Amino acid sequence: MSAGAPSDAAVRRRFGRPRRVFSQVLLTQLAVATGVTVLATGLFLAPLSAQLDNEAMHRALAIAETAASPEVAGALVGSRPVREGPVQAEAERIRRATGAEYVVVMDRRGVRWSHTDTAEIGRIVSTDPREALAGEHVMEIDSGTLGRSARGKVPLRDRTGAVVGAVSVGIAYDSVHERLLAAIPGLLAYAGGALAAGALAAYLISRRLQRQTHDLAFSDISALLAEREAMLHSLREGVVALDADGRIRLMNDEAQRLLGLGPEASGLPLDRVLGAGRTTDVLAGRVAGEDLLTVRGSRVLVANRMPTEDGGAVATLRDRTELERLGRELDATRGLIDALRAQDHEHANRLHTLLGLLELEMHEEAVEFVTEVVGVHRATAEQITDRVHDPLPAALLVGKATVAAERGVALRLSPDSLLPDRLADPQGLVTIVGNLVDNALDAAAGSADPRIEVELRAEGRTVVLRISDSGPGVPVDRRELVFSEGWSTKKPPAHGRRGLGLALVRRLAERQGGSVRVGASAEGGAEFTVVLPEALSEAAPGELAQAGPSAAGHAAAGEAR
Repeated sequence: MSAGAPSDAAVRRRFGRPRRVFSQVLLTQLAVATGVTVLATGLFLAPLSAQLDNEAMHRALAIAETAASPEVAGALVGSRPVREGPVQAEAERIRRATGAEYVVVMDRRGVRWSHTDTAEIGRIVSTDPREALAGEHVMEIDSGTLGRSARGKVPLRDRTGAVVGAVSVGIAYDSVHERLLAAIPGLLAYAGGALAAGALAAYLISRRLQRQTHDLAFSDISALLAEREAMLHSLREGVVALDADGRIRLMNDEAQRLLGLGPEASGLPLDRVLGAGRTTDVLAGRVAGEDLLTVRGSRVLVANRMPTEDGGAVATLRDRTELERLGRELDATRGLIDALRAQDHEHANRLHTLLGLLELEMHEEAVEFVTEVVGVHRATAEQITDRVHDPLPAALLVGKATVAAERGVALRLSPDSLLPDRLADPQGLVTIVGNLVDNALDAAAGSADPRIEVELRAEGRTVVLRISDSGPGVPVDRRELVFSEGWSTKKPPAHGRRGLGLALVRRLAERQGGSVRVGASAEGGAEFTVVLPEALSEAAPGELAQAGPSAAGHAAAGEAR
């Protein structure tokens, strides 16, 4: 094939059936408009001829009834059929007045007493007059001496009502035919105007459709739809499309997983499906910004929203739960490294002190120094494990106490604390305690007398956690705002953003049917109280008795509360 020769596909597009939606719809609408116009014109013309014939016959019959007067009947009986007779004169007067082709008056024998051609007077009529002479009214299209005409025949009665003859009136059929032909140009003009209006409307509609479909072919639209479905369901990011009214237009599989929804949510309002909250506000566009953080259930999501031309929007969702967990682990690791570095420095100082005591041969003082250093850490660990029997929260508090000590903050466990080893979700409680203790450490670290108090107790099957600090506290007008995703007074870390810890604490508590509130502590700082109903499993028979009088006393106190 030469370079300048068109391809077979181009030839088919040029001379074959058009491929564009605009062209196909336009041609289809033009064909429909033309067909409807032709059909309507045909349906109008088909009965028009019969209608004109019927009108002509009724007109002829009305003229005949006018001519069949008792005076004409009297003149017929009292005279002879001559050219200048009274019957001929009256008939001609009526013919000229009505524009009829002829008015023929005949006697009972069928002899003409009047005619347009006076030579026919006195002769027998050319058509059968028996029906009219029998007293009937007749309408017909027939041919006579004057050619084809629309006729009306009526009986002619005298004053007594006796039939003495008949009157036949004819209207030239050529005039009826001419009326039909004269009506066709006007009808075609109307049809042409209707067709032109339909063509213009079809063109305007097709042009609008062309803009809306971006001049694509039907095959292109079908391919784009298939590709879109494949792309949406293969993405590892959630995609949610909303219409102008805030209803969910579509969701891919990942969006359904991240939001905890099913396919039945499509077509429903976003507020109804997700309920009130930050996630709904972000997806609905009530919160502006890029890479907005939100919490849905136990997942941390990053959302971005892009409006569309039709007033809707497309939102993308990314799961940052693992990234946030790794970030928190990184923060914890860095804190542990800092604590180990400080502890290493302190350990070196202690070793130098111990070495000095030994070199001075102050052996008793050296023993007392070692006993005191080891005893402080052992006492803290034993105090915690005696009151917190579940190993995960206990280990967390022991570690946090070490970190707090290295940061110069005193972490104290309340004497009212007692938590049995019956937690239904120990990992969830560890997350709540860890977030609240970390926040308390950050808040108390800059105070004059930095300290934290943790109270962790059971009231029946309910776990109550209270953490207070000596920090600056939370203003009353911000006590609800602190639980919002993305809100924080701290500088964002290098790996991500802050403002998720307290929001996650509230979500975890609410998921278990509990609550979180913040108030003022006795030291002037903040006091967070978490209530988790049914966080403990049922106690085995005799468990309280085996736990000792202290545990029984705490359980009784909890029931009394």
